[in-house]
Amino acid sequence: MENLALAEPSAQLSIWALFWQAGWVVKLVMLGLLGASIWTWAIVIDKVISYGRMRLSLNRFEQVFWSGQSLEELYRTLSERKTTGMGAIFVAAMREWKKSFEKGAKSPLALQSRIDKAMDLALTREMERLEGRLGFLATIGSAAPFIGLFGTVVGIMTSFQAIAGSKSTNLAVVAPGIAEALLATAIGLLAAIPAVIAYNKLSSDAGKLAMRMEGFADEFSAILSRQIDEKVAPKA
Repeated sequence: MENLALAEPSAQLSIWALFWQAGWVVKLVMLGLLGASIWTWAIVIDKVISYGRMRLSLNRFEQVFWSGQSLEELYRTLSERKTTGMGAIFVAAMREWKKSFEKGAKSPLALQSRIDKAMDLALTREMERLEGRLGFLATIGSAAPFIGLFGTVVGIMTSFQAIAGSKSTNLAVVAPGIAEALLATAIGLLAAIPAVIAYNKLSSDAGKLAMRMEGFADEFSAILSRQIDEKVAPKA
């Protein structure tokens, strides 16, 4: 009989039982945090895969670009399909280069400025794509513990109401509400900790990819600057 009496409270304090015994406010908090945790992991997996593909794309483009292939041939190849990363920056610069010469570019400084702006815009679009949805991770990382704390406060209030209703401070009366409160806190931390770690790691990876693309943009700008000096300056 004593074993049965001890087993029953243990079953009532299981995670599943605590969820169903919780009030509707605490349930909403738990479900919201669980949904945020699932979405966090979905973003992390998607970003890890997309960043890996971006690294491979940058490596392949650098190999082709520095292989000695002519810029015109490379531009014709890349302009026929959707490009990302360095390819998108290269295509944007070459497109502005060709448009300017078709209209008879006369000022080297103006042409260089337009090409640099075209590359900056392409780089900005690539960074927006890389950093997309990282803000959600930062938001969950900072807000989830407080949302869980809100569930904790509600659970503790439930415990005090149970004490007032039963006029008893027996642990059996107080334990369910406190357990609900601690469960809400635990789920909040479960959502927040991976989100913070993932945000820091993915932000660092995005910054490294951005530095590689910025470095290529600077190098390609120098190459085009020499080309402009050879073509436009003599005419001027």
